[in-house]
Amino acid sequence: MGQDYLSVTDLTRKIKRLIDGETGLQNIWIRAEISNYKYHSRGHMYFTLKDESARINAVMFAGNNRFLKFRPENGMNVLVRGDTSVYEPHGVYQFYVKEMQPDGIGSLYLAYEELKKKLEIAGFFSATRKKQIPPIPKEIAVITSPTGAAVRDIITTVQRRFPLVNITLLPVLVQGPEAAPSIAQAIANANAIKKFDVMIVGRGGGSLEELWAFNEQIVAEAIYESRIPVISAVGHETDVTISDFVADLRAPTPTAAAELAVPDILELRKSIIERKLRLQRAMHQRLAVEKERLNFLAKSYAFRYPKQLIDQKEQDLDRLVEAVRRETFRILERKSGKLTELLARVERVHPKHRLHDEKMRVSKVNKALSRAIKQTYDNQENKFVFLLSKLEVLSPLNMMKRGYSLVYGEQEQIVKQVDDAPVETTVTIQLQDGQLLCLVQDKTYGELPNGNWSDGNDDGK
Repeated sequence: MGQDYLSVTDLTRKIKRLIDGETGLQNIWIRAEISNYKYHSRGHMYFTLKDESARINAVMFAGNNRFLKFRPENGMNVLVRGDTSVYEPHGVYQFYVKEMQPDGIGSLYLAYEELKKKLEIAGFFSATRKKQIPPIPKEIAVITSPTGAAVRDIITTVQRRFPLVNITLLPVLVQGPEAAPSIAQAIANANAIKKFDVMIVGRGGGSLEELWAFNEQIVAEAIYESRIPVISAVGHETDVTISDFVADLRAPTPTAAAELAVPDILELRKSIIERKLRLQRAMHQRLAVEKERLNFLAKSYAFRYPKQLIDQKEQDLDRLVEAVRRETFRILERKSGKLTELLARVERVHPKHRLHDEKMRVSKVNKALSRAIKQTYDNQENKFVFLLSKLEVLSPLNMMKRGYSLVYGEQEQIVKQVDDAPVETTVTIQLQDGQLLCLVQDKTYGELPNGNWSDGNDDGK
């Protein structure tokens, strides 16, 4: 036979290539219902996508499902995005999911995440503002639907655990457009009544749309502003609402909220009995110890011989009084001696002594200053006389007495050379007893002759 045969592997690979190459089967959205859901230990999710007429196997690997904001469940309607391909080992086609969101409530999830982020930034979820739940409340307010199973579970659990507490039901709408304002108003009313120790706010399980009233901002603000501690009990354990984050305490279910709100009276009774027994044992032990101590004191010397003890104490008191007296005198003497010493020191440094010493010092300084001034004066006087005699020697007036004279020109300048007095000019000759006015008629140049000059007393000889 000349016909070529394909192996199963080759056929499956061809089919896979055809499907992988078909753009209409890649990166597409599918609306379906989840069934046969299985979460693998490695984090992968395996399930079936189905509608009324068909089904297809699907897988969502851990790398993609770690971003999911909810937990998929059987019967949940979802919108999934992914690729169609073939799983070659089994020769079956399946859908590889990359993104998933609940069908019809994708916008609600976006609103939920947006409000959650907004309130978290505003501090609504801060642990520092959360109030403590009272350990034994007297009055509990339950804010929920009066017809749902949640209120019955809460009341039954509270009455079973702690029948002494009073429960007040504040009925509200828990779903629908009017639910959120109804819940917020009930919380405000409970605070206005001012008798409740704690309040439980919640409802039974349901879809996201049915629980949406507890994701409204008006309810979150009412819980945040409540002065009464709030326990949030909305839906099942897997349901998480905005109210759970804002409340002072979150309970996974309404029944769990009732258990968190009140203690178990049986456990309280057991605890009281145990404490009573411990107290009785402690009292008996303390009584035995004190009796033994009393017996010991009764047998002591003080109780058997009180007079001798008093006499002994009298002697001890006399001895102590004498010791105190001696010590007092000793201290007084020591203080008196110190006082005398201080008075002597004060006398030594008294201002009058210091004033006398300063006066003596000033007198000595004045005398020394007078001597220094006189000596300085004498020195300056001698120096002045010397300079005066020297000045007398060099004085032109004395020179005139010896026959010398001074010649001034017409500009009253001293004539030192022949050229300083031009011909036909008037010169003034200053003598010892007056002046001569002379007219220069002629000039003769010549050197000053060497030799002895007379002092003017040799009559021109």
